[in-house]
Amino acid sequence: MQIPAGCYSCIFEQLQSLVKVTGLDGKSAKMLFEHSMRQLLDTHGEGLVVQHIIRSATDRAIALSGKGADYDPFGAIKKQSNVTALQFVDEFRNKIRNSPEPLQDAVKIAAAGNIIDFGAKQHGSLDIEKELSTISERSFGCFDFAELSRRLMLAGKLLYICDNAGEIVFDRLFIEEIRRSNPGLAVTCAVRAMPVINDAVLSDAYEAGLQEVAVVISSGSVYPGTLLDETSDEFRRLFDNADVIISKGQGNFETLLDVADERLFFILRIKCDQMAKLSGVAKGELVLMQGGKLSPA
Repeated sequence: MQIPAGCYSCIFEQLQSLVKVTGLDGKSAKMLFEHSMRQLLDTHGEGLVVQHIIRSATDRAIALSGKGADYDPFGAIKKQSNVTALQFVDEFRNKIRNSPEPLQDAVKIAAAGNIIDFGAKQHGSLDIEKELSTISERSFGCFDFAELSRRLMLAGKLLYICDNAGEIVFDRLFIEEIRRSNPGLAVTCAVRAMPVINDAVLSDAYEAGLQEVAVVISSGSVYPGTLLDETSDEFRRLFDNADVIISKGQGNFETLLDVADERLFFILRIKCDQMAKLSGVAKGELVLMQGGKLSPA
């Protein structure tokens, strides 16, 4: 566990986003930055991952805001992300159903939906509607579709680890198509246990209608990622017993990559130089990658 130097600038962008969405004044903003800088200086980034820093910073920002422990800094943004994504549901569902390769188009739409990520872009710099309108223009730098399709056809249990609000609307469309091609498949979707950045929690999942296509649970993770040792017993049982595991987004990719499990399939958009280096895929491209192909950096 260590935080690469290249991740520091992204951490500070996240802190700036927290300042903006929580409305912290100058003094409180300085205290938030000093809090995270102290963690990095004291540890030199060793024994930590970025997800630890972001969780701690989120807790500190909530405390400094004085808005109470239940305050979700990105709550309004997540709700709007779901609302915006839902406006495109009929268009993309029709595209999938009219396609000669519906499952392939469904996974492409789910992958492209990973653009909705305020963990990789500062709040205010992401035009969700514009991004979704150009979703068909995205290309894949890695596309292990044949193996995913084969395993899904043989599977009895699928664990789908979700990422962001808004994005989960397109996960729902993908799961609809997975279940249409494999009606007996048991599907469980896992979301975060607590709000962090714009990652989906149970309330976000219900707004997107995920409960209509899968059993929806909390993974027990309080991080923008999945550190298996810090998830719930229920989630780890599901993880161990699943025939196929789909992991959405950069945070899950970062934290699950070293599991090196061939049941895992990572679906994400490469959003930074560090992830491009780690995956071998160019920044901006989409990824559908089977686990076990890469050695963790």
